[in-house]
Amino acid sequence: MASQLVESHRAGAEVVKGDDACKKRSVEFLEELGLPKGLFPLQDMEEFGYNRESGFAWILQKKKKEHTFKKIKQTVSYATEVTAFVEKGKIKKVTGIKTKELFLWLSLVEVYVDESCANKVTFKTGTGLSDTFDAAAFEIGE
Repeated sequence: MASQLVESHRAGAEVVKGDDACKKRSVEFLEELGLPKGLFPLQDMEEFGYNRESGFAWILQKKKKEHTFKKIKQTVSYATEVTAFVEKGKIKKVTGIKTKELFLWLSLVEVYVDESCANKVTFKTGTGLSDTFDAAAFEIGE
């Protein structure tokens, strides 16, 4: 069941259903934005949607998923609903993604690639903390 936020952006959006189609489209989507293609290592995706007019995107999956990006030893949790507003090189106002720092789960609010350094990805949390990593750590299969 999608949230009211997703429903409010559904009209006029491109919506893809089914795990294989969603995986394919989410990778293409990240590529279009100039972001690493492996940022969403999700399974059992039910729906991917993108409203170009509002810049709003969402992913619905059957169950919450945790993934560890091995190259940077960072564990990330993806809720059953992940939403964000996007623009070239940036995902902002993110909901549904948390990163583990020591023993705390912190909500991720923004991901971006600086044009001056396209091989680096910066992640910002709701607490104001940010960290920058090599983009290669987020390629498909990492």
